Amino acid sequence: MYSEWIVSILLLIGGAFILIGSIGLIKMPDFFMRLHGPTKATTLGMAGVLIAAMVFFSSTQNGISVKELLITIFLLITAPISGYMLIKSAIHHKLK
Repeated sequence: MYSEWIVSILLLIGGAFILIGSIGLIKMPDFFMRLHGPTKATTLGMAGVLIAAMVFFSSTQNGISVKELLITIFLLITAPISGYMLIKSAIHHKLK
């Protein structure tokens, strides 16, 4: 009963972060500011959605859902690193 509420709240929070990150990607004026949307807000949004999936599948099946946990860890590790590499490449190419 309570797991449905938790899943719903996590999905709404995750969706809000994804929406804010996507709007930031469109509205920011230059490349360096545009990277903040996908690397920060969208990463948190996807983590919220994946945690909601973990709670849902853990409550409907026996045991902890390991797949979603591994996807969340992989996402939280790789998204900031890829943003850093994009910024380093832009600095190297002297992008304005």
